[in-house]
Amino acid sequence: MPIRPTPLPLALTALLLAGALPVLPAAAASPGPTPSGSPTTTVADPAPANHGRPHRTTLPTAKSPTTPSGSPSGSASGSPSGKPTTTGAGDLTDPHLKDIAQQFVSSAENSSLDWKAQFAYIEDIKDGRGYTAGIVGFCSGTGDMAELVRHYRELKADNVLAKYLPALEKLDGSASHSGLDPDFTSDWKKAAQDPVFRKAQEDERDRVYFTPAVTQAKSDGLHALGQLAYYDAIVMHGPGNSADSFGGIRAAALKKAKPPAQGGDEKAYLAAFLDARAAAMRTEAAHSDTSRVDTAQRLFLQAGNLDLHTPLSWKVYGESFHIDK
Repeated sequence: MPIRPTPLPLALTALLLAGALPVLPAAAASPGPTPSGSPTTTVADPAPANHGRPHRTTLPTAKSPTTPSGSPSGSASGSPSGKPTTTGAGDLTDPHLKDIAQQFVSSAENSSLDWKAQFAYIEDIKDGRGYTAGIVGFCSGTGDMAELVRHYRELKADNVLAKYLPALEKLDGSASHSGLDPDFTSDWKKAAQDPVFRKAQEDERDRVYFTPAVTQAKSDGLHALGQLAYYDAIVMHGPGNSADSFGGIRAAALKKAKPPAQGGDEKAYLAAFLDARAAAMRTEAAHSDTSRVDTAQRLFLQAGNLDLHTPLSWKVYGESFHIDK
């Protein structure tokens, strides 16, 4: 299991927040439903997950929002102004494109395009990260599941999962189920019937993964495909600056090509980013299947589909997927 970073000293945290060091932005907890809205239908039993799929290695610990601080051209912080450089068409914050992004990630995470059926999903896929569950594979052993349950408690104090929070807080960095079995999985599925818990999952997905990835991608001048590439990478590898985290992958790409915000060619930069990601995936046995990059995102790039125009067809772990519109 990868070693997770220890909390940052206060002095270093202050430097990061001041913009003196590059940092991936983290979005604040959403005060309401996502642009696509929280699902209101009964949650179906999720499709079985792909047992060979990998998962993230690191997680942020702070909830305070940050934005790209900007830096000189050629740095790892994004555009010189620190402001998003793509708007309108080809923006994953568009509800329709955001839904396409969720379907794409679900195809790799759960072998299904029906991401809204994954609120109730939970199992131990034997990857050393304990239970994996929910719409982006929150893990009991990586801290994000504890953050999710904590947010659920903030939204609804009296809930079926609140009693597990002390155990989840102790399991960070562990594959153990201590304090969770035998009823945690059934209670998770009960909670998934609660619209408040489904909202909590979408909130945490956006705060920890979607919003930071899209914000950074827009700061780099990337359109929808680049935003998707960043989002899918952060879901699998987690935020952070280690070589096998999102930040490390982006840093490796920046050594090979400049993003549009720094005057580079978008296609060339995305090719470098996908190369860097595939290389990082191959460093860990669980990540060695790079199909979610090579027979999916790279196909979109080769077709010049930077705005993710439908129809879209791709393969992940040998399975074919298609979105008509």
